[in-house]
Amino acid sequence: MADQDFIPYGRQEIDEDDVAAVVEVLRSDFLTQGPAVERFEQALAERVGASHAVAVANGTAALHLAALALGLGPGDAWITSPLTFVATANAARYVGATPVFADVDETGCLDPDTLIPEKITAAKAVARMLKSKPMPRVLAGVDLAGQPADWSGLLEAAQECGLKTIDDGCHALGASWTDAQGNVRLVGQDGGADMTVFSFHPVKHITTAEGGAICTADPELAARLRLLRSHGITKTGLERPELASDPWYYEQQALGFNYRLSDLQAALGLTQLKKLDRFLERRRALAVRYDEQLASFRRVRPLGRRPGVEHAYHLYIVRIDFASAGLSRAEVMGRLLQAGVGSQVHYIPVHLQPDFRRNVGTRPGDCPKAEALYQEILSLPLFPGLTEAAQDRVVAALADILE
Repeated sequence: MADQDFIPYGRQEIDEDDVAAVVEVLRSDFLTQGPAVERFEQALAERVGASHAVAVANGTAALHLAALALGLGPGDAWITSPLTFVATANAARYVGATPVFADVDETGCLDPDTLIPEKITAAKAVARMLKSKPMPRVLAGVDLAGQPADWSGLLEAAQECGLKTIDDGCHALGASWTDAQGNVRLVGQDGGADMTVFSFHPVKHITTAEGGAICTADPELAARLRLLRSHGITKTGLERPELASDPWYYEQQALGFNYRLSDLQAALGLTQLKKLDRFLERRRALAVRYDEQLASFRRVRPLGRRPGVEHAYHLYIVRIDFASAGLSRAEVMGRLLQAGVGSQVHYIPVHLQPDFRRNVGTRPGDCPKAEALYQEILSLPLFPGLTEAAQDRVVAALADILE
């Protein structure tokens, strides 16, 4: 089949406005560390209702900096979901902390009921395996596929356990959830998690090619994040104030990293952000159309949905009864590929990864609900440029294979 006929599971949407914005920066004096980054941060913070947004090199860098900003380290545990990209758990390991995996509900997101007291006990079991004493410090929830986790329940659990909270909202820019008081909150808005992390990879809702951000209501956390993203170097808070007026003088106040976003990327992010509402509207319309077309399928059903949320549909994940079809998932994906349809699996549970089993001590059976979901899930093509005709091809191919 010709390349132009192939339907990927995800794809960026770039137009002439985006190209012009990047070209304008290319012709300016600043390719990096210029004014475009601050403008992008301000626009993002305003869009999600956050007091502060700190732009960084990618979503993984954002997670790493969030762990650093909270002072996480050896002896600490970071509770998170097994159904996520490995970066969510790796962020804890980057700073010497221990990732601990709680189980999920039917939506694939963390189930607050597994946190008290079962997973505190599980953290101690991990401690015994590692011959250390990691104590839970952080709860990092994941908004899988663009659906916010049960943040009312997670925040309540975190408060009861004395945990700081991080929302891995890399799938959920523009999504919203309803808090315990009945208020609708955007993912990243003040009043939710202590920090919310976003990714701007090409398959996400908006793209900066590579890029990420952390949103927070806490000015001290924001200042710490800005320091750490740029080598820990600053010209403010100087220990030698007599040199403050010297243009050459700076101080490294902490061990930081080069996790900056360039002005080229920020310019692209600014124009993409202006299109976010249109992108979300299209994704949601396509999801409704999938729901309608797949309703009659015997072996296919969408991943669970939670009431009180507005889904951002980064992904359209379905559960498939492969056994009753007499086919493996690999066979189904292979036959979809032959029909020119891309698909993906989001995700292999992190605790089953060989590196985690060897070095963290996780094992099969740690999170049975996540493991059961993993056996059935498949992500179908979903992106703003997906035409209805192409979507019909996806559904027809799936029907031919399964039904």
